[in-house]
Amino acid sequence: MRGWVGVLFMRFLDLMMAFPALVLAIALAAILRPSLWIVALVIGLVNWVWVGRVVYGQTLSLAQQEFVEAARALGAGSGWVLARHLLPHLLPTLLVWGTLGISTTVLFEASLSFLGVGVRPPTPSWGGIINESQSYFLDAPWLVAFPGLAILFTSLSFNLVGEALRDALDPRRGARA
Repeated sequence: MRGWVGVLFMRFLDLMMAFPALVLAIALAAILRPSLWIVALVIGLVNWVWVGRVVYGQTLSLAQQEFVEAARALGAGSGWVLARHLLPHLLPTLLVWGTLGISTTVLFEASLSFLGVGVRPPTPSWGGIINESQSYFLDAPWLVAFPGLAILFTSLSFNLVGEALRDALDPRRGARA
């Protein structure tokens, strides 16, 4: 969509990006009384903007391609063009950003739980475990180290999967080799 809808969408994205995500998430989680579903909703509300900006820009770029103009010339509607022509080209980008987003989400949830506005016990959370164990750090450092390492390795793993997907799905990769 172009015109005023596209302009409104991009201004809304700019507005969402103007606020620090962690501060906005803390405010929303504090207002909405944290639970597993509320924390997931809050993380989704603050983390979608980067993916939205990339997908919107790529969609505008793809909409200028000849195959889209040919589909429109044959009478295809916007929904058909989006589903049959644009979405297959956007899928690799969505897969890569999805895996990278999982890494960000793990870090974000651990941060919220560590700060006390994440999921509440008895629901387990690595950030909550680190928060509860920090007073025992000098006597039992493994209580903090193991959840921290779990966060690190989970985040690193999803980042590496995202990088591998990006390399595998990059159409220009064959030209570089």
